[in-house]
Amino acid sequence: MRDMMVKTASIADISALVGQNVGASSWVLVDQARIDRFAEVTGDHQFIHIDPVAAKATPFGGTIAHGLLILSLLPVFASDVLPVPTTTQMGVNYGFNKIRFVTPVRSGSEIRGHFTLLDFRETKPGRWQQTTDVTVEIAGESKPALVAEWIGQFFCA
Repeated sequence: MRDMMVKTASIADISALVGQNVGASSWVLVDQARIDRFAEVTGDHQFIHIDPVAAKATPFGGTIAHGLLILSLLPVFASDVLPVPTTTQMGVNYGFNKIRFVTPVRSGSEIRGHFTLLDFRETKPGRWQQTTDVTVEIAGESKPALVAEWIGQFFCA
């Protein structure tokens, strides 16, 4: 996996992006090795994720990634696309207003995130909250893997 490179911009420049499609990230491969590592870390060893033989007999036709694995890749996608304030000392996940796992991600698929900035405002002095609409696309599929409304906060100097 590539190193995350953070893009920075001024508060004014980020505020000007509200309501805009900010862009799409690079593609990320979701292979069986990544799925198996995620299963090991989380303890979620359901056969549809880790047993190719048993999973082949399901409607999925093979193993699929954990939905939470796909969700956990959002910071990787965001680092390609979304700028953070130049004065950021720390950024934190604040949560989600909505998450839907629309289409399973089959092992061997490539996915990427598309981002639209819905809101960016100062909630307390030096604390900026960003709400982003995220769609995770699967290469070659007509429906997305995931749609979410994601909230992050930046603590700025």
